[in-house]
Amino acid sequence: MHTPTRPPAPGPEKTAHRSRADDVYEQLKRDIGEFKLVPGDRFTENEISERLGVSRTPVRQALFRLQQEGYVEGLFRSGWRVLLFDFDQFEQLYDLRMVLETTAAHRLCEDGLHPSAPVNHALRDELMAIWLVPEAQRNTDAVQVSQWDEAFHGALVAAAGNAEMARVHRDVTDRIRIIRRLDFTKQARIEATYDEHAKILKAIQHKRGDQAAMLLRAHIETSQAEVRKITLHQVHLARQGGMR
Repeated sequence: MHTPTRPPAPGPEKTAHRSRADDVYEQLKRDIGEFKLVPGDRFTENEISERLGVSRTPVRQALFRLQQEGYVEGLFRSGWRVLLFDFDQFEQLYDLRMVLETTAAHRLCEDGLHPSAPVNHALRDELMAIWLVPEAQRNTDAVQVSQWDEAFHGALVAAAGNAEMARVHRDVTDRIRIIRRLDFTKQARIEATYDEHAKILKAIQHKRGDQAAMLLRAHIETSQAEVRKITLHQVHLARQGGMR
């Protein structure tokens, strides 16, 4: 019996390849963000293929994507290398982050003045439940607090109700994540994060926009100053110290 011919089905194959490439991309990005691959490290496509158990095609696709985003560079006939940190770019991204977050703080304190972008009260309340806790209940795990800190700042902008601001902020967050985690390698910074987040949320709770923005600015500037102190040696120490 003759079966009707169907169009070629490159779709599923491409989807499968794209899915594998996405998986490899996410894994390599995590490896860089968690300092399993540090700036200056060299590797080949074959090494990644063998480690992740995939063919070279999705590995190559993932690496080209990471190259476009400024994480790695291809070396002529000698594999790939994780790029060194561009601290000037990080400075600019921190400046942009500060503009977005201080603007969001003002909007959160001006509830009702922006009907096209209403404040998300539930999201704001969730932040208070995490950060306004007694000292005995504070988490001291650096990796966990780093993730919560990132979520705090993202949720703060998202709660302000402007979807485009939130989208840009997510992009900034993604690009500074690799360096931002090093801000939590010291216990004192974890304690300070809890204290500073609590003050910011209390200012927002009492609708003190200028105070909330000022506290946010100081909080971000402190983190930015810590980033300036980071050296490649510290990155290697972070990898050895368990930031995996």
